Amino acid sequence: MKKLFFVFISIVFLILYTGCGSKSGKSSEASSNQVTTVSDEVAEAMPKSEMMKKSKSVSREMAAGKPADNIALSPVSQERKEKDKFKADDETKFNTEAYDKITENQFQSPHENPLSTFSIDVDTASYANMRRFINQNMLPPKDAVRIEELVNYFKYTYPQPTGKDPFSVNLESGVCPWNEKHYLIKIGLQGKEIQVSQLPSSNLVFLLDVSGSMSDPNKLPLLKKTLEILVGNLRKTDRVAIVVYAGAAGVVLESTPGNEKEKIMNAFNKLNAGGSTAGGEGIELAYKIAKENFIKKGNNRIILATDGDFNIGASSDAEMVRLIEKKREEGIFLTVLGFGMGNYKDSKMEKLSNAGNGNYAYIDNILEAKKVMGVEIWGTLFTIAKDVKIQIEFNPAKVKGYRLIGYENRMLKSEDFNDDKKDAGEIGSGHTVTAVYEIIPASSDEKIPGIDELKYQKKETVASDELLTIKFRYKKPDGDTSILMTQSIKESDISKTNVSENFQFVSAVIEFGLLLRDSEFKGTSSFEDVIKLAKASKGQDNEGYRAEFIQLVEKAMLLKK
Repeated sequence: MKKLFFVFISIVFLILYTGCGSKSGKSSEASSNQVTTVSDEVAEAMPKSEMMKKSKSVSREMAAGKPADNIALSPVSQERKEKDKFKADDETKFNTEAYDKITENQFQSPHENPLSTFSIDVDTASYANMRRFINQNMLPPKDAVRIEELVNYFKYTYPQPTGKDPFSVNLESGVCPWNEKHYLIKIGLQGKEIQVSQLPSSNLVFLLDVSGSMSDPNKLPLLKKTLEILVGNLRKTDRVAIVVYAGAAGVVLESTPGNEKEKIMNAFNKLNAGGSTAGGEGIELAYKIAKENFIKKGNNRIILATDGDFNIGASSDAEMVRLIEKKREEGIFLTVLGFGMGNYKDSKMEKLSNAGNGNYAYIDNILEAKKVMGVEIWGTLFTIAKDVKIQIEFNPAKVKGYRLIGYENRMLKSEDFNDDKKDAGEIGSGHTVTAVYEIIPASSDEKIPGIDELKYQKKETVASDELLTIKFRYKKPDGDTSILMTQSIKESDISKTNVSENFQFVSAVIEFGLLLRDSEFKGTSSFEDVIKLAKASKGQDNEGYRAEFIQLVEKAMLLKK
């Protein structure tokens, strides 16, 4: 009887539904074959005719004795499910990461271009970002590979400075591994290691992106762990404030002594990601707080942590850069920490750190966080020399062509070298900085691009056994006038067999970068040669960074096949 009753009820619903008509345009037969259920949320928004249709379907299933857990999703729920699926697919497939195009430095003739001038760079973001790609079984985009940052990720055994200058200069030359007809000139700078007890106090303002794009585990959660490492190294005389920005900017923690670690970490741990991103307002507020708590002769710095995917309101990127440039003149520097993937804006973050007399690191895992904010914290945060520039004059009687490897976005005009208003890079306590030139000797029959012979000038050279003269300019952290240093290299200084482990490992890292970029200058480079050279020059490697490098090369070799 019960079964007949349910059949009767179903028929009544069918008659009512057929009489009313389906607004969706589907026949009653098609409707009767649809098996659905309706959630409370959907029911509230659904037209009555659709509700009748769903109730009829449920009744039919019950009348047939089918269990309720076989009931399928409603069209609205199904649509939402499909949207969620497409959203997940988009997050996997749609990549909005942004990198500035790199046009590799070309070989130059000393006759037409006797001077090469550039700013140093201690950033390491490109290496960690490259590692992230390879560990995810992908090769990085070529413009994500900045060779100078790969090289400067590693420390080298350069001697500490002994004179009045804050860094030592170390020159070395040898045969080029990927083109034996060329040779390399390696320039190594070693920043003075200052004892922590002698470092001035720090006034730090953390500017943290807590917008919705920072919710992933490798963003805000990793950022909290990174800052926990930094806070563990703070001293009583240091001060910390926290500014966050999402839909709007706000102060989470007023400037607090560095020994109140629990209070600082409680403020960090309460942060959650959500909302849009208004970076411009946050930066202005962070600088305001830094200025209010300014420490004379101290380390006054904003630490911006973000994935770079932020808008800046009515202002442009250029206006933000100008603001940061203005604040660095007031003695407030900027360090940038990058997090995440998929929407990562490398190009924007590099511009900001360059403008702020700071450095730029990418945090791809907790070990990198320990390296940047633990092992190398004072090199990251404390500047010993600013606006460091290098200018080399090549002797055309000895050098046919030269090429600076990397530093493409750090090139300067020749006249910028003597211009103390021109910004350049900084060296931190204990930092090493390395740059390498590839040289074509004057005896080579290799042709390089040049210009026609000039009508009103003649090419004349001065007799000298020197290959080149290298000049450095730097300022003290609170200085406005640069200090000049000069050194030369002779042809007899080139070693064909006895080069240091530093030279060999630097060469291996460069060769790897040339392969990742598929450089026109890669010559006979191969992953096998990189591995062989890196293993031979691995050295002591207490931290394991060089061993990890070798593993990355091995992975990249497999991915390239």
